[in-house]
Amino acid sequence: MQNSITYEDLAAFSDKFAASTAGRVAMHAVTNNGVLKSAMDQEAMRRNPHHFSTELIQGDITSQKKSGRCWMFAATNCMRYQVIHRFQLETFELSQNYPLFYDKLEKANYFLESILETLSEPVEGRLVSHLLRDPLGDGGQWDMFVNLVKKYGMVPKDAMPETAVSGGTAEMTAAMTEKLREDACILRAMHGGGKTLDDLRAAKDSMMSDIYGMLCICLGRPPQKFDFEFTDKDGKFTRDEGLTPQAFFEKYVAMDLDDYVSLINAPTADKPFYRSYSVKYLGNVAGGRPVRYLNLPVERLKQAAAAQMKDGEPVWFGCDVGKSSDRDSGIMDTKLYDRESLLGVRFGMDKGQRLTYGQSLMTHAMVLTGVDEDSAGKFLRWRVENSWGKDCGKDGYFVMNDDWFTEYTYQVVVHKKYLTAEELAAYEADPIMLEPWDPMGSLAK
Repeated sequence: MQNSITYEDLAAFSDKFAASTAGRVAMHAVTNNGVLKSAMDQEAMRRNPHHFSTELIQGDITSQKKSGRCWMFAATNCMRYQVIHRFQLETFELSQNYPLFYDKLEKANYFLESILETLSEPVEGRLVSHLLRDPLGDGGQWDMFVNLVKKYGMVPKDAMPETAVSGGTAEMTAAMTEKLREDACILRAMHGGGKTLDDLRAAKDSMMSDIYGMLCICLGRPPQKFDFEFTDKDGKFTRDEGLTPQAFFEKYVAMDLDDYVSLINAPTADKPFYRSYSVKYLGNVAGGRPVRYLNLPVERLKQAAAAQMKDGEPVWFGCDVGKSSDRDSGIMDTKLYDRESLLGVRFGMDKGQRLTYGQSLMTHAMVLTGVDEDSAGKFLRWRVENSWGKDCGKDGYFVMNDDWFTEYTYQVVVHKKYLTAEELAAYEADPIMLEPWDPMGSLAK
């Protein structure tokens, strides 16, 4: 074939397809039903029953609605589990609107600080273009949530409930993004006009006041103090008055977040295993805890996650949820869709190649609440608590087979006690700094 498609090429392509009975049958199926419905293996339901040898019982399923707050929901779902079981509650929910408020505020500040740090960089260069692309989107990472909790604490959902905007953040985010890009333009113009850094910081203070006001209008004012009231399974009523968000977290959630570490599986040539990594310009709280990962073989992620669940604690994890999964049934199975037979082509990239060539990366965070092992201790499937409401999956829960974990799970967060001494030392070593556009800088939404 030459460098352009000829009419002879087209005729050959057409004749070859017309001679394929399988191709014509596939065309009829796909043009009427779409690719995935036509390729779905109906036996996947039988292969992936919702039964697990280890299963943690959680409260009512949650819903992030039309927002990209999965990482917050996954984190609060892990934390509320502690409250539910420690105080014998039927169900309980932490506020997701409260950390959303402060995440947007802190991201705005982080963005403006990044603009001040890059005043000498060309606006059309890759770095500034990257900063301007998504200044304060909904997505996030575990370490970013830790920063919010350590600075602002947490509150129960009753203390700062959802609003019309928290459940559908697009309009608010669009307005704030436009304002922040304008602010970046102003700051860079001031710098170009010879203004001092003190002048720029004074302007930034006014900009941040505007952002705070926008957040109050959209999400409400966050509480400084509140009363926590609950009734346990035995009907005993408790009221704890005048709590600050920090005091509430320390007393009722009582997790030492410094004890939890992020393990990733990124089997690419540029990221050797047993090394720690961080990402430039990835964060939300200026001066806060940086995002840090320890890259390990995927079996170590599985072993650590299973061990934590067997000890009675759920696991925050990040994955590429849209790959080989079905939202309605909640099945996550690498053989769920036989696209190769349907389309007559082969998809042969491995996990590392998919990361390198932009075919896959972490897109969504959820919670592992169960695992099933056979008599020999081999992992078979995993129970997943999602935050898409009870109408997705089985009453809001998904089932992930072990092959899917291998191929599309990129991160788990576990207590450091599940690491070996060598792994913990590797995590605590100075991290290798990745570029801001590295695939491991992706944010869960």
